[in-house]
Amino acid sequence: MPCSGLAAHAIAIGLGATAVMDAWVWLRRRWLGVPALNYAWVGRWVAHLPRGRFRHAPIAATPPVAGEHAIGIIVHLLTGIAFAGILLALWGMPWVRQPTLAPALIVGIGSVAAPFLLMQPGMGAGVAARNTPHPTRARLHSLLTHAVFGVGLYLTAWILAVIP
Repeated sequence: MPCSGLAAHAIAIGLGATAVMDAWVWLRRRWLGVPALNYAWVGRWVAHLPRGRFRHAPIAATPPVAGEHAIGIIVHLLTGIAFAGILLALWGMPWVRQPTLAPALIVGIGSVAAPFLLMQPGMGAGVAARNTPHPTRARLHSLLTHAVFGVGLYLTAWILAVIP
């Protein structure tokens, strides 16, 4: 294996799974016309946290912050790594050596709690997107996207496990 240790695996698996999820979001936008998350808004939200502001109504009305797009992308990537770290903390190196789909899906689908309970309320969309024009549709897209992230966790781990 090219990676050694849980931390290195968490980085590789998290980045790979995030890339799979991003590919899905790109395809979803292209095929279904569903807009992708604006990472500048994520960066804006995160940049305001140290200033004591968690909630925005909506985030688009909050003044922009220098470097917000880059901040948003970095947070996106670090979040993918963090969830891969959770997966590896729970299932360990035996899972890394012989990955199975179920643990990856549990973590991937479970990761939808982050946007439902933190990001969406903080950005003015309400808990589980309840303040959006189509909350059920938004929830389904979030759930599916995070399930794809779970598949990405599995696929990336599988690829790392078979590389000599």
